[in-house]
Amino acid sequence: MSDFRSFEVPVFGITGWKNSGKTLLTTRLISHFSRAGKRVGAIKHAHHSFEIDHEGRDSFRMRESGARQVAIISKYRWAMVSELQPEPEPDFDDVLGQFRGFDLVLVEGYKQLAFPKIEVRSSFQQTRQRLADDREDIVAIATDEKNPGSSLPVFRPDDIASIAGFIGQTLGL
Repeated sequence: MSDFRSFEVPVFGITGWKNSGKTLLTTRLISHFSRAGKRVGAIKHAHHSFEIDHEGRDSFRMRESGARQVAIISKYRWAMVSELQPEPEPDFDDVLGQFRGFDLVLVEGYKQLAFPKIEVRSSFQQTRQRLADDREDIVAIATDEKNPGSSLPVFRPDDIASIAGFIGQTLGL
């Protein structure tokens, strides 16, 4: 595994197959760390096209008209939408660079990149393949399974305090 400590901000991943509970665990961890006074960022990797603005909205119409980049700005938040075609997906390090000054960035997805991750497993997911069997960067498992069959630390997905403590210990927070 590459030296994840070379990142400018501590990074920890939540990975797993579809319907395993990744987003639920990620949002609960964000809430936990935020309540503890940490400045938390989040990166979600999608394998498909997505919309953050919706058809009929001004920003959507601007992008559909051919704008390669559209910024939406208010006194409450701002967002930038960039069309990548024909450019490739941005490099993870470039995206992570947008999170300078954060205490922690939680990353959902990016199974193939090497940084510490917890694998989320659920009896509701269809894919039964265990990612930790083939990945050195998976350092723990969160599962509702009664017998997860792993030598890694295992947590119940709803034991947020213990998972957060493990993340903090792993990253030296």
